[in-house]
Amino acid sequence: MDVQLLTYLFVGASFALYIGIAVWSRAGSTKEFYVAGGGVHPIANGAATAADWMSAASFISMAGIIAYSGYDASVYLMGWTGGYVLLAMLLAPYLRKFGKFTVPDFVGDRYYSSVARTVAVVCVIFISFTYVAGQMRGTGIVFARFLEVDVNVGVMIGMAIVFFYAVLGGMKGVTYTQVAQYCVLIFAFLVPAVFLSIMMTGHVLPQTGFGGTLVDAQGNDTGVYLLHKLDQVVTDLGFREYTEGSKSTIDVFFITAALMCGTAGLPHVIVRFFTVPTVRDARISAGWALFFIALLYTTAPAVGAFARVNLIETVNETAYEELPGWFYNWENTGLIGWVDKNGDGIIQMRGGDPFVGKPSYEARQPVREHAESMASVC
Repeated sequence: MDVQLLTYLFVGASFALYIGIAVWSRAGSTKEFYVAGGGVHPIANGAATAADWMSAASFISMAGIIAYSGYDASVYLMGWTGGYVLLAMLLAPYLRKFGKFTVPDFVGDRYYSSVARTVAVVCVIFISFTYVAGQMRGTGIVFARFLEVDVNVGVMIGMAIVFFYAVLGGMKGVTYTQVAQYCVLIFAFLVPAVFLSIMMTGHVLPQTGFGGTLVDAQGNDTGVYLLHKLDQVVTDLGFREYTEGSKSTIDVFFITAALMCGTAGLPHVIVRFFTVPTVRDARISAGWALFFIALLYTTAPAVGAFARVNLIETVNETAYEELPGWFYNWENTGLIGWVDKNGDGIIQMRGGDPFVGKPSYEARQPVREHAESMASVC
């Protein structure tokens, strides 16, 4: 069966599942619409919270920024995870205990001030619009890649699906839809990671493969550690060592603190703790959410390292017409590009300043079409 057809079937089945759950769990009262009736099981709420957390930034970009920034990207792991701990342990249970559904309500009542409430509302609106803009862009990129449509069309498709199940089911529909989303997302992230780990290191768990040694094509242990190999490869190409950080301690501290405070204030995650029956259940669901999130966040560094090694070995010193099909697909989305500075038609990855502007691919279209047709024939 054609890969593109499989993609359509998988995406269509996912959409059908989400819409079916939204219809099954549609809200029947105001309380169900806003807080899912307050009767969600802590484990289900933990999975839904993790799905909220596994946004475009985490699911799409986390491994990518780790692949290219190396040790410096650890601030995102620490900041986003630490922000969730800050929210779960010091904010959300007490907001729930206070009895208010939103931060502006809490601020207004706590400080007896309508001005403070208004300021909090403005902050929440600003945060929400900024956050949603990034999420929708990520949605558009995913659909542009897998459905081979324009990014703007992808954004519209994603908005239509979310609008349907959010309006129909409210928080109740969104909660159970996000439980299904978590299962789909973590499956889609972990399965390739496991196979990459087995292929490159012989370890089933990516977390242990990240610190393991590489194996050759026959499966024999080479005795060379993955990170040592990666350090050597990238320095040979003129890049900084993968495991070497360039940020000062003060930079790491303040970036991590900013990410922690920012993520702790995300309103769509805070309201999650009102969907469980009691404050105790809110704390339990926070623990489950941290476990579910850890599955992704402990795997992302390994995926980033595997991807960096695989990209260099696959693309570097390879003629453009001999590249795998995924390279041309990512070119179409604008997320990968190259400039043939010496005109030899061979891609060479080297350290240095990035090229300015977006490369033009029109002149390469015949080459890409020929390579893709050859791949489909094979």
